[in-house]
Amino acid sequence: MVDSQYVLPNDVGLALLDCSEAFRLLLRGERLYAHYLSRACWYGGLVVLLQTSPEAPAIYVLLSRLFRAQEPDQLGELARSAGLADQEYQAFLVYAAGVFSNMGNYKSFGDTKFVPNLPKDKLRRLIWQSQAFQEQPEEMKSLWDRCGELMFSLDPQQRQLGLREKGTTTYFSGNCCLEDAQLAQKFLDSQNISAYNTRLFKEKDKAGQTCYEVRLASVLGTDAPVDHELSPKLRSFEFEGCTFRVTRGDYAPLLERVVENLQRTKACVPLPPPLCVRTELWGEGGLSQWLFYIGFIESYRDPYGSRGEFEGFVAVVNKAMSAKFAQLVESAEQLLLELPWPRAFEKDTFLTPDFTSLDVLTFAGSGIPAGINIPNYDDIRQTEGFKNVSLGNEEKGTCNFNREAVINPETGELIQSWYQGGETWDSKFSTIASSYEECRAECVGLYLCLNKDVLRIFELEGEDAEDVIYINWLNMVRAGLLGLEFYTPETGTWRQAGEGLVSLQHTTGADGKPDALITLNRNKILPVGKPAIERFLRRLQVLKSTADVAGGRALYGGFSAVTDEGPERFLSLRDTVLLRKEARKMFVQANTHLEGEDVTLVQYEGTAAGLIRSFSERFPEDTELLERHLLELSDADAHFWASQG
Repeated sequence: MVDSQYVLPNDVGLALLDCSEAFRLLLRGERLYAHYLSRACWYGGLVVLLQTSPEAPAIYVLLSRLFRAQEPDQLGELARSAGLADQEYQAFLVYAAGVFSNMGNYKSFGDTKFVPNLPKDKLRRLIWQSQAFQEQPEEMKSLWDRCGELMFSLDPQQRQLGLREKGTTTYFSGNCCLEDAQLAQKFLDSQNISAYNTRLFKEKDKAGQTCYEVRLASVLGTDAPVDHELSPKLRSFEFEGCTFRVTRGDYAPLLERVVENLQRTKACVPLPPPLCVRTELWGEGGLSQWLFYIGFIESYRDPYGSRGEFEGFVAVVNKAMSAKFAQLVESAEQLLLELPWPRAFEKDTFLTPDFTSLDVLTFAGSGIPAGINIPNYDDIRQTEGFKNVSLGNEEKGTCNFNREAVINPETGELIQSWYQGGETWDSKFSTIASSYEECRAECVGLYLCLNKDVLRIFELEGEDAEDVIYINWLNMVRAGLLGLEFYTPETGTWRQAGEGLVSLQHTTGADGKPDALITLNRNKILPVGKPAIERFLRRLQVLKSTADVAGGRALYGGFSAVTDEGPERFLSLRDTVLLRKEARKMFVQANTHLEGEDVTLVQYEGTAAGLIRSFSERFPEDTELLERHLLELSDADAHFWASQG
């Protein structure tokens, strides 16, 4: 019996991501513009398969060929004749939908592996009797041989994403450990190379010396012409007794399709006002200004926390809700004064953020978040985008703060640490950077939701406002408890992101199974909760801004430790959370198709079969070529993880 945390339940939530009304309101030129951007996103999203696990590309191709040859309903009839029960075939459909939705066989939120919830021999029997196998028996057998064992394997190292013995990752070769990641980050910082669009591969040369390849994502290979800025970096370096070789061309065949479709947008109308699309581009292998939202963005799934997963989205502005957010933005500069840290920890000049509510047409990557804050590239957000400031040494050798005047509000003394040239938040705080920053962001939300002016913007006053505050705080406490799902006791690591205020009780549910009861005293949110979150938020911000890694890790470790000490007994509560957890909902997204000189929107039913159909029809003109690219790219690097297979 497989542990429930490693399978997707047959009744997992699936819903259509409906964007038909927003798409209908676009002009023809805007529809063309959105179509080509969507195509760019979907092609780039395939990169995630190569960023997740060694077996993910082969699993994707196997499933793709199965369902291209036979619709889910047709394959279902065959499954029944092959001896699969209805619930077993439904489990297979849910697994396939999960692979397509997560772009791999690891959950996008939680980083745990999921496996098919049916016997392996029955799935093999279905594949052997499928139309795809009848048409291409040797190729289908080869695909099964490549991924069949790993598809079902729950060996300890393969249960979650992580480095070396702590998990699986393809951001690093299988022989890389935390020390390798740290050394590579020091090298990247020394050369002012961002890790966001890189992977790291470790080997020994003939003399037994350790050699690292830092491979940049790019449509161009290392031998292609390079610009003046990148040219001196594409070579071999001796660094701390090791050789680092910087190359480029990772994912090139897939990125070529991305670039082709971005180029096609030039023939459409200029970026229209109702369409909000952003990109973080990688160009020739380096990073440039953010123009649209497509590229290597979030670093949550890199075990070291520095490398970005590919994402891209296209969305249409929801004007009514965006108008409310615009009011919030207009008040932002004044609201910043309410945050519990001195002005020295903010930018000298306030850069107005763009806060927009969007109806999503396309979101390609491993999962759809509720909201995003971009850009993530540190050099861009310090000068162009909206983020809290990080105190540091700039490249020209001067500091962006007065070392003789800035006081640490936690100690009352002059600050003792800051970022050196080339260092960034991700490179310094590495493994805890993502979850630390999410914690800080959530704390800002909790703190500012107590502000009456903020609530008034959303037409919330009186009892309604008090209810929103209470629900917001209660949901955050519940989210903290549910977050125990992402704690791995075996490795002591977290995956992804007083005084009578809160109480927590172990209880028994109506079904006789363990449960938990959270009680939040709404009368103590302001007198007790606000001062507590204010102190905590100030500490988070100061440690981040001053590059105090030791202090940050101590704070992080103290508050994130999970033990079975009373009275809460969080480790035992984790078992209850896993027992009661609900699988994350999957979204079925539409496709856009060219018809003459216009674009049509094709939507699908909100079921596992509908999600599978959407992917079967996503690349009608070059599916087989894409599958070949994925397998060739995977094969080229397979030896880096051979010992893990």
